[in-house]
Amino acid sequence: MSFATVINSSSQLLFPKIRPIPHRSSIRCSSSSTTTSVKFDLKTYWSNLIGEINKNLDDAIQVQYPDLIYRAMRYSVLAKGAKRAPPVMCIAAYELFGGSRAAAFPTACALEMVHAASLIHDDLPCMDDDPSRRGQPSNHTVFGVDMAILAGDALFPLGFRHIVSHTPTDLVPESRILRVIAEIARSVGSTGMAAGQFLDLEGGPNAIDFIQEKKFGEMSECSAVCGGLLAGAGEEEIQSLRRYGRAVGVLYEVVDKVMEERKKTGTENGSEKKKQGKSYVSIYGVEKAMKIAEDLREKAKRELDGFEKYGDRVVPLYSFVDYAVDRGFTTDVW
Repeated sequence: MSFATVINSSSQLLFPKIRPIPHRSSIRCSSSSTTTSVKFDLKTYWSNLIGEINKNLDDAIQVQYPDLIYRAMRYSVLAKGAKRAPPVMCIAAYELFGGSRAAAFPTACALEMVHAASLIHDDLPCMDDDPSRRGQPSNHTVFGVDMAILAGDALFPLGFRHIVSHTPTDLVPESRILRVIAEIARSVGSTGMAAGQFLDLEGGPNAIDFIQEKKFGEMSECSAVCGGLLAGAGEEEIQSLRRYGRAVGVLYEVVDKVMEERKKTGTENGSEKKKQGKSYVSIYGVEKAMKIAEDLREKAKRELDGFEKYGDRVVPLYSFVDYAVDRGFTTDVW
């Protein structure tokens, strides 16, 4: 659920092993990187999509009666610090198989609504008790706990409605749309993110793998799978995207926690009140967490090996993996 965390590139982690990207090429994920045969700029790709996604989200959540609920919804969904990773991954997975990007935008925007709703609820005092999100006060800090709960509750069904009412059926058959809706419902429910949040609150240290996969890997997994479902990918391809997305989502979280731990060195505890959830860093320490992160990076890339037949269209998905570790740029200026 923390797939959209913004971290400055000055906090980069250095991992000794970097598996080269296939197709006899590398990618360029930041302005300081060297350029090789495939001049893929992840920052440009990501920022261009963010502009389109933000416009679509702004249009999709117009203030109406009762206006306070809509203002609370817009506050979190349209936050300037949002990186839009779930919708960007969905679109990248869809584009892997070709076709018009327009077909994926309704689902991509719905994923961001669902993601924002999950973050609103995660931040509540009874959950992670986080006073800030994406560089601004949390929703409940501004609008109150009651309104934050309602805003999150409203965003979930709005996402489903947006998919149904805006997906062009001349590009995406209704059977695929139904599968996408079922996939999102599964990911946020009692066997998905909700289960991860529950065990983060109630479970013991032996539940750490389940917590990480469900609470943090689920959104990324769902995003990649939805892109494949919209494009009509085969079942084996869907399963590869599922494992890839899950690994990338957990990888983001592990690296975030390692960075946070390193920033604590030589400083007092932060002034912000926040419950400390279970993480690989808190359970195993930084060194083992870094090893887990490297294993996740390798696992995610292995899952993409079967997509070599799609040529350079797979490069964005490879680039997300290394970016999850290296953080070669930030999105806070977009």
